[in-house]
Amino acid sequence: MINSLSIVLPLFNEEERLPHLFNKIKKFSTRTKYNVEFIFVNDGSIDKSLFLIKKFEKENIKKINIKIVNYKKNKGKGYALKQGVLSSNKKWILTIDIDLSVSFEQFDYWVKNKYLKKGVNIFFGSRLLKRSNVVAKKSRVFTGNIFNILLRLIISDKFLAIKDTQCGFKLYEKNLAKIIFKKMKEYGYIHDVEILILIRKNKFTVQELPINWIHKDGSKINIIKDSIKMIIDLFRLRLRYKL
Repeated sequence: MINSLSIVLPLFNEEERLPHLFNKIKKFSTRTKYNVEFIFVNDGSIDKSLFLIKKFEKENIKKINIKIVNYKKNKGKGYALKQGVLSSNKKWILTIDIDLSVSFEQFDYWVKNKYLKKGVNIFFGSRLLKRSNVVAKKSRVFTGNIFNILLRLIISDKFLAIKDTQCGFKLYEKNLAKIIFKKMKEYGYIHDVEILILIRKNKFTVQELPINWIHKDGSKINIIKDSIKMIIDLFRLRLRYKL
């Protein structure tokens, strides 16, 4: 089903996490049978992230297919994902968070266990399925539950036939992904919700799949400030798409 894969890695000031990520990429590249490109999207980092990525690219230029998308102003994870998706060349696109709360091995697990069914072209990793294994602080779980409650109060269930919109581990067939991301206008934390709305509006098929998810410290989310912004942004989404 899948023979080539673009892996999109959005990042902002991640110099401390990058060495671990590089090691994981090396291991994945060594064992994978797929034609893979890794797309680093540097979302205006002001630390050593870009330097480290360029160094990693130079050291592995003959071993690993690496593409770097870089711009100076920080514009948000949604914007970074959009640039990565639109610059991808392979037939399938995997988006993954830089902290590897869901690891590259999850993709192998999906393939090995034949979760990627024919006729479905978009797959969302979900922390809320019974078969998922989630390791997280109670406060993180509580915050996620509150967001889901608010989401379903503000946005019609017609567009939310997915339990977990916010997990960053998502797999798209390239042509559909480019249609979705070209139309996406939300660049903040609720870009995932807009992605799902656009999937439903375009009548694409999406399926949730179980994941192993381990919470990693270092989140840049401000619980109070960003929660208020998320609520405002959800109401704006509702108005934009007349939900």
